[in-house]
Amino acid sequence: MINVSKRNAGYVVGTVAVLTNVALFFLKVWAGIVSGSLALKADAWHTLTDSVTSLIVIVANKLSLKKPDKEHPFGHGRWEQIAALVIAFLLAAIAYDFIKEAYARYIAEQTADFGAIAIVVTVVSIVVNELLAQYAFRIGKKFDNTSIKADAWHHRTDALSSALVLIGIFVSGWFWWIDALMALVISALLLYATYKIAKEAVFKILGEKPSQELIDQIKVKVRTLHHDDLHPHHFLIHNYGTHMEMTLHIRVDGSMSIKDGHDIADKVENCLKEEFGISATVHVDPL
Repeated sequence: MINVSKRNAGYVVGTVAVLTNVALFFLKVWAGIVSGSLALKADAWHTLTDSVTSLIVIVANKLSLKKPDKEHPFGHGRWEQIAALVIAFLLAAIAYDFIKEAYARYIAEQTADFGAIAIVVTVVSIVVNELLAQYAFRIGKKFDNTSIKADAWHHRTDALSSALVLIGIFVSGWFWWIDALMALVISALLLYATYKIAKEAVFKILGEKPSQELIDQIKVKVRTLHHDDLHPHHFLIHNYGTHMEMTLHIRVDGSMSIKDGHDIADKVENCLKEEFGISATVHVDPL
C-alpha cells in the first residue's frame, strides 16, 4: 500500500490514473476493432485524454513542491491551480469536439454498430472510472488539492460518458439519432465540469475569504492563550497550495509594553502554525 501524504498526493493519484487509463485505452481499442464500433474507438481516445490530465497533475505536484526562492518567496504551490485551469481547458476542448462530431453524425444520419463485447467493455470502463473518481475525490478533499479534484471530475465525466454510450447501445435499434444526442449530453457534462474546476482554481488564485468555521475555530483557540479576550479580527488568508498564509489583528491592553504585546502575538502565530498548519502574521492593536 502506497503511503499518500500532502507532498506526494498528486504524484500517487496521477500515477494510478495514468496506468489505469492506458490499460482501459487498449481494452477499448481492442473491443472497438473486434465489434466494429466507432463509438468505442472514439471513447478509447477520450479515455486516453485522462492520462494526459493525470500527467499534468503529476508535473504540477512536482513543481509545487519546489522550495521557495528569491523570485518566489511563498513557494510554488499555485502550480496546482494553474494545472487545474489547463485541465479545464482540455475538458472544454473535448466538449467542443463532441459537439462537432454529434452534429456531423446527425446530418449523416449515422448510428453506431455495437455488440456484446462492446457492452462488457463499456460496463468495465464505467466501474473503473467511477472508482478512480471516488479515490481522487477522497484524496483531493483530504489535502484540499484543486488539481486532484479537477482530475477526479475528469474521471467522473468519463464514467458518465461511458454510461451514456451504454444507454445508446440498448436503444440504438429504435432511435438512429441516439448516438448524436448522447454526445450532446456528454458535452454538457464536460462543460459543467469545466465551469466548476475553473471557478475553484480562479477563486484560489485571486484569494479566498476564510471560512466562518475556520475563523470560529481560531477564535476559540486564541481565547485559551491569554487571560484577557484578545478579540481576534480582520482575518485575511492567502492559499499557496502547499501552505497558507494568514494575517489577523488582536487587541491588547494599551498600557502593555511593546515586548509583552510582541510575546502575545508570537504565541498566537505559533498556535496557528501548530494547530492549523497556517503561517500567520499578527498585528497588535491597543484596546
